[in-house]
Amino acid sequence: MSVTETLIKPLERFRKEQLGAVKEEKKKFDKETEKNYSLLEKHLNLSAKKKELQLQEADNQVEQNRKHFYELSLEYVCKLQEIQERKKFECVEPVLSFFQGLFTFYHQGYELAKDFNHYKTALQINIQNTRNRFEGTRSEVEELMNKIRRNPQEHKRANHFTMEGYLYVQEKRPAPFGSSWVKHYCMYRKETKKFSMIPFEHRSGGKVGDAELFVLTYCTKRNADTIDRRFCFDLEASDRPGVPVTMQAFSEEDRKLWMEALDGKEALLINLNKANAKREGSAQLDKIGFTIIKKCISAVETRGINDQGLYRVVGVSSKVQRLLSLLMDSKTCNEVDLENSVDWEVKTITSAMKQYLRSLPEPLMTYELHGEFIVPAKSGSPESRVNAVHFLVHKLPEKNKEMLEILVKHLANVSKHAKKNLMTVANLGVVFGPTLMRPQEETVAAIMDLKFQNIVVEILIENHEKIFKTLPDATFPEPISMSVSPPNAPPRQSRRQGQRIKRPLAVYNLCLELDDADSHSSPREDTPTGSMDSLSSQSPTPAFSSSPLGLLDENHLVMDSGDLAGWTTNLCAQSRPSMVSWMNIPSANPTATDAALPNFIFPSPAPGTDRAVESVAHRKARAVYPCEAEHSSELSFQIGAIFEDVQFSREPGWLEGTLDGKRGLIPQNYVQFL
Repeated sequence: MSVTETLIKPLERFRKEQLGAVKEEKKKFDKETEKNYSLLEKHLNLSAKKKELQLQEADNQVEQNRKHFYELSLEYVCKLQEIQERKKFECVEPVLSFFQGLFTFYHQGYELAKDFNHYKTALQINIQNTRNRFEGTRSEVEELMNKIRRNPQEHKRANHFTMEGYLYVQEKRPAPFGSSWVKHYCMYRKETKKFSMIPFEHRSGGKVGDAELFVLTYCTKRNADTIDRRFCFDLEASDRPGVPVTMQAFSEEDRKLWMEALDGKEALLINLNKANAKREGSAQLDKIGFTIIKKCISAVETRGINDQGLYRVVGVSSKVQRLLSLLMDSKTCNEVDLENSVDWEVKTITSAMKQYLRSLPEPLMTYELHGEFIVPAKSGSPESRVNAVHFLVHKLPEKNKEMLEILVKHLANVSKHAKKNLMTVANLGVVFGPTLMRPQEETVAAIMDLKFQNIVVEILIENHEKIFKTLPDATFPEPISMSVSPPNAPPRQSRRQGQRIKRPLAVYNLCLELDDADSHSSPREDTPTGSMDSLSSQSPTPAFSSSPLGLLDENHLVMDSGDLAGWTTNLCAQSRPSMVSWMNIPSANPTATDAALPNFIFPSPAPGTDRAVESVAHRKARAVYPCEAEHSSELSFQIGAIFEDVQFSREPGWLEGTLDGKRGLIPQNYVQFL
């Protein structure tokens, strides 16, 4: 007989018919497993604040699914047991037959067969006995399966653990990330109070992580009003006092079993997590903070200084969170090797560093100096901008300045490799502007300032040697604050070839917003007969309504510097000196004001001053900020330029005037009337 007939074909037939059938059962079981755990996770994510009826329906659905999955699991285990038994005779018998033929065919083989005859005989007897026992064993397994199905609790696997099973463990992340829930297989031994848990993810084919073992101190049940998940309880380890670990069971019954095994108690009214919320996961400019930044910079410069899109390409969020949590933990920070480890990609390291800087309680360039950094980016010559930024950097707290110097020096090094990594100074400014100079409040004005944040970072990178290695000029005047600068001035100062910015419209109707905001607290003023039929007849602040006529220089209101957006901000806050000044302008008929100012509304003085606002048409004005035209209809000018025949344009926020014989548009918040 050939080898094919006696050995290969029987084994192939067993593989296709028997093992193939089991594989199909395994696919079915895996599919049902995925479906069961997906439904279970969805169920566990239900908010405890939902209606009781919805929660009961969800619980019933999960219970039905659990029973179906339990029955399917038993059938699958039974099938596995069957194939294990079949292998003992289905695989061995063809091999034995093959050797029988081999020994018979060869004389030497025949002699050897005689020598091993007693082994062969014994093996044949064992095979026959195994085949005979197979039917009986299968019937016993089926009977046991039915018993387990009827009463699962009485047929639990005997082991030395008091309690074991799957639990979801809350893993806390650094401040901006919140927390995540990871499934673990947990085991507890009551005699020694040792609790061990192993991360397990069924989606990854049952891949397990490193086991964690700790000695249990106490277990407390979590009330539904303290966490937005059900079936939760807290554990505390002896080596981490005051740092509870929150776990979630699969059901209320499962939680009761765990609580009973762990000697759990009802939750106290005190939420233990609150005491640690501020202490854990907060980024600070401390020793760990400097270590994190230096580690990341060293790794980037060693491994990825030439990577295209460095700092622009972001890493996978879960990996970034994992790396950041390791770096921010004083126990594991020094163990993380970023320069030589292939586990951490360069994009993961750069994203972690940016996220750490964004996680600081205050941006690196501070909220206090935010406005002052923006001012020089909006106006002035390039040299004056550098001097202003130089001056302001040395006003930063020492730790902030030290950290900024480390970072900017690195960014300058990155920009030197721009031919390969494509990260020019401008690109780095776009990436790090919002990170280093994030505003305290996300307002429209803050969004408008994004471009100027980028410019400040560009100035730092291009002039880092001068800014950080030398002291600012002692004779250099301190930069003016935001209260006397034009916050909404058209951003003409950053001029790159091929890059044109749409000219913004001035905010001209903010008095309407002021009136709405103050309508609950400030009483309306009576509108005098003949005054402007607008909201300007209502005094936005008590300061204006109570100002004596003698303090107002001829009662003519114009903007000294800054625009209405900045003025209204200060006016509403009532915490800074007003940027509004009263200039000496010849009086005119109030009715002419209505015609000349169709869209521009000024707040009126107190009742009784009947000439609050006068027309500024056909007057002279002086430039207080330089401007470069972005359109043929606009005028370019330097500080101090005198405009003739100035009047309001039809376009809100703009004036028309004549300079050196040419007539064109002038940004209203760039000039001061004479």
